[in-house]
Amino acid sequence: MASAGQKTGKQRARSGLIAAYALVLALVVVSALLAFGAGSGTPKAAEPAAAPVTESEPEATPPRKSGTLKLPPKPPSSGFRTLPPAETAGMIEVTADGQRLPRISASGWMPWIANSRRFDPAGPPARMGLLMIDVGVDEVLMQRAIDDLPGEVSLAFLPGTPDLPRWLRRAHERGHEAYLMLPVEDPNGPAERGIKPITISADPADNLRRLRSAMARGDGYVGFVVRSPGPVSQSEPTARPLIKEIAERGLALIEINPTPDMAVLRGLTVELGVGYARSTNILDYKLAGDSVAGALDRLVTWLGESGADRTPRHVFGVLQPDNHTIDAIVAWHGRQPAPATFSLVPIIGHFECRHNCMTRLSVQPAQLRP
Repeated sequence: MASAGQKTGKQRARSGLIAAYALVLALVVVSALLAFGAGSGTPKAAEPAAAPVTESEPEATPPRKSGTLKLPPKPPSSGFRTLPPAETAGMIEVTADGQRLPRISASGWMPWIANSRRFDPAGPPARMGLLMIDVGVDEVLMQRAIDDLPGEVSLAFLPGTPDLPRWLRRAHERGHEAYLMLPVEDPNGPAERGIKPITISADPADNLRRLRSAMARGDGYVGFVVRSPGPVSQSEPTARPLIKEIAERGLALIEINPTPDMAVLRGLTVELGVGYARSTNILDYKLAGDSVAGALDRLVTWLGESGADRTPRHVFGVLQPDNHTIDAIVAWHGRQPAPATFSLVPIIGHFECRHNCMTRLSVQPAQLRP
């Protein structure tokens, strides 16, 4: 009996010792949890409760790290103004026969400023521009010009280009300032599709109808580009009603003229208050020993000759779309040094706007800001 009692006492002592160890261990664990925040009311590592998902408020998904994978390149910033929808709609006139024609808005906004691409006037003061004309003759080349050329290169489309509004939108999305070719009779230019050319033999009212037919082919363009010299550009009686219509609809004019004879068109734009630019630099003439790249480099050299003590030079060159020319521009643009010694800007940066033109723009002062 005594032996059994001794065993029971030893067992009780052993059980008490085990319980004491368990209590100490529990206190250590609890202390550790409190020290690391796991014993608080909100676990430190717990994710916050997700908000209920509704159709109008989709669940936000946190971005994932992509490691070495790169995101696809974003399209370049367009650089175009964003005007209130009512203002943009106010620059379109829908005629009785359904034509959509540009016009100056009720508040004074002119399409040639509203549709131009903005650029930084604080860049290098010497300015260079590139204008590709006759875009739309070949759809593949047109797509290459829009997608591959730098956005600073401006594009002049043939108004007879099929599905022109879509191509104009695409050009804007890629950052290109857009123009239309003036559909004048030109034996050296491509034939227009679906538009009768403006001629010196046609009645002035008929020429205006042909001009408006070209205007109505799309919207969002800055103005018209005309090759010169030519019968229409050299005939003041023929050109005057055309430039007057361009002026009254708030558009601009570019003259491509490698000769000194520019009196007619430039004189009319000054008189009627039209934004005007002129280029004598045709960069893709196939001369012996010449190339597009060489022509571009010569323009850059000419810009650099202005010097710190002279007025900064501005110049823009004109090219036509072909694969060689597009490749040459892309390669030339890619090898320009940084920081640049000149600003590559859209053609809006090369316009002159003299007295009557500035007076018309000042009706809507926001147009005078860069």
